[in-house]
Amino acid sequence: MRKLAVFNNVTLDGYFVTMNGDMSWAHKQDAEWNAFVQGNASGGGELLFGRITYEMMASYWPTPHAIENFPVVAEGMNNLPKVVFSRTMDKASWSNTKLVKGDIAAEIRKMKKEPGNDMVILGSGTIVSQLAQDGLIDEYQVVVNPIVLGKGRTMFDGVKDKLTLKLTKTRPFANGSVVLCYEPAA
Repeated sequence: MRKLAVFNNVTLDGYFVTMNGDMSWAHKQDAEWNAFVQGNASGGGELLFGRITYEMMASYWPTPHAIENFPVVAEGMNNLPKVVFSRTMDKASWSNTKLVKGDIAAEIRKMKKEPGNDMVILGSGTIVSQLAQDGLIDEYQVVVNPIVLGKGRTMFDGVKDKLTLKLTKTRPFANGSVVLCYEPAA
């Protein structure tokens, strides 16, 4: 069975975007972090997005600027299979993208049973909160950034029941960020 992970940056005070959806604070430029991101981008799998994150990613990764400045990441982002969940979009034009308009949880249950590589949600807090509540996320990869916003949105907005998680690994970076990996507790 395929696994579903979430990979998101959060601030020290727990927000993954500002109140207006900005996450530029999460962009880091240093060799250690860039090597980590390149390794993730070339690791395979299927990328899952909500409409807002999809539109942001699709407007950047296929551009000459992205391809020139981040060639390994751009290649992964452009070539990996992608799924965008949206009830309002009519088509998804970014290469290798499938549009799903139906029930997200039902589609994820189906996708997890299909053969193939694991899946990862990038950004897409609304989807994260829905799937977390339904117990469909197998791993949470959270990058805690050394910045405080004071207000914003968490990726768990809308979760009604407590989620108990267990820490499985950590990795600190010289830039002050720390990757924390969690699985649902048994």
